[in-house]
Amino acid sequence: MKRLTQTVVRGWVTLGPRFLPFADVASAELPLSRLLRLSLFQVSVGMALVLMMGTLNRVMIVELGVAPSLVALMVALPVLYAPFRALVGFKSDHHRAALGWRRVPFIWRGTMIQFGGLAIMPWALLVLSGGGNSAAWPAWAGPAAAASAFLLVGIGLHTTQTAGLALATDLVPEKDQPKMVGLMYVMLLAGSIVSALIFGFMLAEYTPGRLVQVIQASAVATLVLNGLSLWKQEGRDRSRLQRPAPDVSFTQAWQHFIGDAGARRRLWIIGLGTMAFTMQDVLLEPYGGAVLGMSVGQTTWLTATLAAGGLLGFTSASVVLGRGGDPMRMALNGAWLGLPAFGAVILAAPLESVALFATGVFFIGAAGGLFGHGTLTATMQSAPEEQTGLALGAWGAVQATAAGVAVALGAVGRDTVAALAAQGWFGSSMTNPSIGYGFIYSAEMLLLLATAGLALGWQAQHAAKRRP
Repeated sequence: MKRLTQTVVRGWVTLGPRFLPFADVASAELPLSRLLRLSLFQVSVGMALVLMMGTLNRVMIVELGVAPSLVALMVALPVLYAPFRALVGFKSDHHRAALGWRRVPFIWRGTMIQFGGLAIMPWALLVLSGGGNSAAWPAWAGPAAAASAFLLVGIGLHTTQTAGLALATDLVPEKDQPKMVGLMYVMLLAGSIVSALIFGFMLAEYTPGRLVQVIQASAVATLVLNGLSLWKQEGRDRSRLQRPAPDVSFTQAWQHFIGDAGARRRLWIIGLGTMAFTMQDVLLEPYGGAVLGMSVGQTTWLTATLAAGGLLGFTSASVVLGRGGDPMRMALNGAWLGLPAFGAVILAAPLESVALFATGVFFIGAAGGLFGHGTLTATMQSAPEEQTGLALGAWGAVQATAAGVAVALGAVGRDTVAALAAQGWFGSSMTNPSIGYGFIYSAEMLLLLATAGLALGWQAQHAAKRRP
């Protein structure tokens, strides 16, 4: 495993800055090989997201016969922990450990929690679907076990990602942070793409036993990737134990942070934009399967297509922002690009075009990449001194909460509109299965317009402040 990791890292390094726009973030003190190794925690996060939002979402609905609304609620359960990301970031800012670490303990705790959730997940899903010896269990056992597994995975990845991004910010100078953001999210999307391709290949011919193998392998991969990621990354500073404990509480720090009007507006932009781009996540593969007749393998490739678009978006944003571009303008560009992309997905149903659907999915990913990079870079650049973890935790809390709420609303809204359409509420010509999906995609376009309006207001406000 060590030899394989070294080979992969050498391969990335030899590509050079020409093909990796974020490669010049490296320095003699912080070589690219070390940054790439640190970014492996993003690979494990991307793998877990693809597994929950894509592969298991499709398998639970289509192959296991679980109600879409119940699946959406399961997938959205990690949102219950998302608001605590700000607290995790604050605690990691001021953590006082005997070994002198701040971020590493939180990364490791998150890793073990994520591993535990994945370890129990396959058996929980089998009980939930009525397979195996599930008759021996009470009716509530399946949903409770599956909910626990999804929640544990969510807690783990939220904790790991918050502390990991804070550690990366600690290591990289401020001028190179946009490129660091690009590197971290390119690795997140690369992990998503590779995971989606592997999951699609392994589950091309679905069997319950194969599903168990895939989830268990993901658990082991999480442990290995995150272990390699944090190894010898954070310097040990035992002098922190001799320093006086911070006299500010989390509540006081949060009130000071949120008291800035610019921070509040930025969080609103993050929340609305994230909802706009993620409300369709739980519907992506079911839409391809139910409306366009795509197989499990084909719909899993859609997740890879979405991630590939995001890869393009993040790479492009890294180039522009690395040259001093405005991060909020980049987020606005993402909102504008998302409008025609969602329009293409809506038109794919009446035209029965898988190619148009895949094209729309790709550009949704690209637009989301521009938006995500812009908002995260803006958050990093405006973070108060000694509150990097808190600022990144706030970004993650709003982003993850908005995503979880959007996923739940998307599935429940689709089911509700589809049921009303089937009963003829919208007329005899509006009863096909695509009506519910089209309603959600249209709602996402409206959210993008609202996000663009807030971002334009942000730019106008800052332009007025710069005038003499």
